[in-house]
Amino acid sequence: MTQEQQELLNIGRRMITAEMRALALVEQSLGNEFISAVEHILKSNGKLVITGMGKSGHIARKIAATITSTGTPAVYLHPAEAAHGDLGMITTNDTVLALSYSGETDEILRVALFAKSHGNKLITITGNSSSQLATIADIHLNIGTQEEDCVINVVPTTSTTAQLAMGDAIATALMHARGFKASDFAHLHPGGYMERKISMATKE
Repeated sequence: MTQEQQELLNIGRRMITAEMRALALVEQSLGNEFISAVEHILKSNGKLVITGMGKSGHIARKIAATITSTGTPAVYLHPAEAAHGDLGMITTNDTVLALSYSGETDEILRVALFAKSHGNKLITITGNSSSQLATIADIHLNIGTQEEDCVINVVPTTSTTAQLAMGDAIATALMHARGFKASDFAHLHPGGYMERKISMATKE
């Protein structure tokens, strides 16, 4: 292995180690606010509207997809499109879950303020409990201050991993609380490999 190859390997390992530290911070952050968020979503008569901008938007889409496929109706709302009519996606009894690592993203704040003004419950995931988004939230989930581990120290890496982990934690807690089973998962995935795999397993 050349010195350059070794350096590339070291960078990759350092990144994974940094993300492990980020996940440890998220695990330590879970407490009463997390319980409140899950319990509210369980009791809600509406859907969960999840929004995020940029890289947080990609994470928000994945969280929405996971939560929807495991028994809780959820949709992704693009915050830029929201200002051009898509705010109509937020209806009575819906809950808004807003992701912004800084907690200061303008597009997200507009959606959040709209939700608050219409009486919708607002749950936020940020890395700054003093941010505007955290302050106006009904329930704030803090993923902690993450050091982005990249050569320029600004590209979202550890922060998006932390957001995704929080979303997965919410999804799995909801699954447990709803008694969501493998057969339920298969029912919602009739066209995929997972449905065939689960069906074969239940027949054995």
